[in-house]
Amino acid sequence: MFQKLGRKYAKDVADKVEEMTLDALNKRNPQEVTTEKTTETLHKISGRRKALFIGINYVGQQNELKGCVNDVVNIKKFFQTQIKLDETMVLTDDSRAEPETDHAPTHKNILAGFRWLVKGAKSGDSLLLHYSGHGGKVKNEDGTEASGYDQTMIPVDYQKKGQIIDDDVHNILCRNLPKGVRLTAIFDCFHSESIMDLPFTYNVNGNLEIIENDKNQSIATLVATGTRFLLEGGRNKAQVGKIFKEGITDLVKGAMSKGDDGRSNDARKRAIESNSTKADIIMFSGCKDDQTSADTSIKGEASGAMSYALIHVLKKHKRTKPTYTEVLREMRQVLEGKYTQVPQLSAGRRLVLDHPFNV
Repeated sequence: MFQKLGRKYAKDVADKVEEMTLDALNKRNPQEVTTEKTTETLHKISGRRKALFIGINYVGQQNELKGCVNDVVNIKKFFQTQIKLDETMVLTDDSRAEPETDHAPTHKNILAGFRWLVKGAKSGDSLLLHYSGHGGKVKNEDGTEASGYDQTMIPVDYQKKGQIIDDDVHNILCRNLPKGVRLTAIFDCFHSESIMDLPFTYNVNGNLEIIENDKNQSIATLVATGTRFLLEGGRNKAQVGKIFKEGITDLVKGAMSKGDDGRSNDARKRAIESNSTKADIIMFSGCKDDQTSADTSIKGEASGAMSYALIHVLKKHKRTKPTYTEVLREMRQVLEGKYTQVPQLSAGRRLVLDHPFNV
């Protein structure tokens, strides 16, 4: 009986534990967390729709994944049932799992796919990008990254051709995209928060986060996650140990970082000025820059946790059309208590995102 009650109210109890823990930590060790209001409105979609889907399982390689091509299949199928896509391109390394594959996801083909996606885009057009695969990071040398690292995409031929750094992603996809174009990007990979180098990160209330690294919140979330695991039951020690190890690792990395943002104020301002966009660019990413994104099995199918959460939330609200920040909040709720990753929402302008999600 008590076990059933524990499972039934696990989330409510965990939320209360998180709230109480955070309150106690903030009283003992106050941290300044400021936000900024958004000011710019989204342009309406009235033109053509193009989509680029990239899924890489790294078949036969040492760090092979299982669910990334399935993510492409599922995301593509979902959006094709919701909207009319005028043009699509699919890059995967498993044409059996995705028969509509156009090309292999090589370094060259991914960059070519980016150029194809934005070519000829004009005001009113809507572009969709979905990437599921490995992500990485390399040391940033010019002081423009808050984390101290450039985030990377890992093409299928990375061992020969290298990784694709966030500077190249931003320069091809974002920098010259015209005003009035909407680009919605979904990155389900490690270290993905700033993979597009977008300057504005949102919280679940739709405000811009100015201070990223709230260590008190990290501790409170970790405690709440453990509470929910214990109450829900049915989890073995290895699963509990894994999530705590990941959470503690993320926390230690955050504690070792240089304050809330490793950049100087001047470098931060330069990055915002340099990376702000004319187009309406919105990105959902699987995790923070110092976190990993899970490649897992859900309902018997290999899948990326973040891609699954996004589809789950959008299917749930087919008729009600949730806002962008509501989608973010509910994606986090889907993953909470199961994975340590925290999905992120960012944009190229100070966009007001309390509008219904639309691509």
